[in-house]
Amino acid sequence: MLLICSVGAAAQAQRWQCGARHHAGATMLTPATHYSADTAGWDLGMAPQHDDASSCSSDSGSFFFSAPVAEGNYLVTVVLGGEARSQVTVKAEARRLMLKRVDVGARKHRTEQFVVNVRRPQFTDNTSAASSVRLKPREIGSLDWDEKLTLEFAGDHPAVQSITIEPAPTGTPTVYIAGDSTVTDQDREPWAAWGEMLPALFGPKIAIANHAESGETIKSFAGERRFPKIFSQIQAGDFLMMQFGHNDQKPGKGYISPEEYADLLRRYIDLARAKDATPILVTPMNRRTFDANGHITDTLAPYPDVVRKVGDEKHVTVIDLNAMSRTLYEAIGEANSRSLFVYAAANTYPEQTEALHDDTHFNSYGAWELARCVTLGLQQAHSPLAKYLRKPHERFDPHHPDATDRIAIPPTPFYDTQKPYER
Repeated sequence: MLLICSVGAAAQAQRWQCGARHHAGATMLTPATHYSADTAGWDLGMAPQHDDASSCSSDSGSFFFSAPVAEGNYLVTVVLGGEARSQVTVKAEARRLMLKRVDVGARKHRTEQFVVNVRRPQFTDNTSAASSVRLKPREIGSLDWDEKLTLEFAGDHPAVQSITIEPAPTGTPTVYIAGDSTVTDQDREPWAAWGEMLPALFGPKIAIANHAESGETIKSFAGERRFPKIFSQIQAGDFLMMQFGHNDQKPGKGYISPEEYADLLRRYIDLARAKDATPILVTPMNRRTFDANGHITDTLAPYPDVVRKVGDEKHVTVIDLNAMSRTLYEAIGEANSRSLFVYAAANTYPEQTEALHDDTHFNSYGAWELARCVTLGLQQAHSPLAKYLRKPHERFDPHHPDATDRIAIPPTPFYDTQKPYER
């Protein structure tokens, strides 16, 4: 079985080559090279249609490549471009954005790198006992929890010349993310969240491990063994970002009082520091709720303020996404702010018979803008994490958001019109 291990770095690097030109040590790929449990290849029933002298490419949308690997962080190097001009977007695992709209001229090439985190539900806790994350039904079979590393190539005539996968260098820091549906890797269109956009904003010297999941509270994240999974892996030099509040505040058996919420924030801050990792708190972003004067109403109180107070008390960086999202929504305006969220007329997507209108969950454009707010918060706080950004000197201004046509992330060809799970 082909299995790239997470140790032995350079010796375990493997390269796959498209086109007729053979490179020593590379495995040749053709449109007929398909993935199996022990062989890397095109996956999910979507392969490139064309194999020219230098690349594999498609005229009709996305194609997927998977390689069986062990759990760990992997440095991926892709050489993009083919006979025709292309604009390539690369996603990994469950729609994690890695590269956004890379332009490559006809018969040109461009080399890009990024780090992909691959994980399993199983782990060993600090008592050496075997355990496992309690996955929700929607996570069973998810590309985030399987035994392979999957890449999606999308865009305008996407083309790839070679793919190299190798264990990330020893000491590569990892950003672990804990949160809910507004943070998670939403694996189906049209839903999206800021955590799945974050990798594209960072360079190839850091890994993003987004463990957030729909419906979670800060308490259920421990009960489903998601925090224990993170703390079984987090190491000195890593980071832990936490954003909760949307589900914690809801009446019912999942309700977390502000006092318990604060205590749990303190607990996970202390646990991260005990591992010599750096905790970072994120206030939950606002829902799209405007008053008669065009201002956002606060539907999350007192949870954002609890985060701020705990951050001050524990001397932890706080990214105030609650405040920045208010600025962002109001800058766009009540009517136009729908462009950030999942709003769609009936029959916009396959098997969607009713209109979608959701003022909590984001589409790809909204998720991207929030991810940019998160990176702005890191820069404003002078967080050591900011130095890993792809463009560390570029700053987002939520008063002047990106135009929608500047973002336009190509959709992944998997859809689900059911609202993400909530408590």
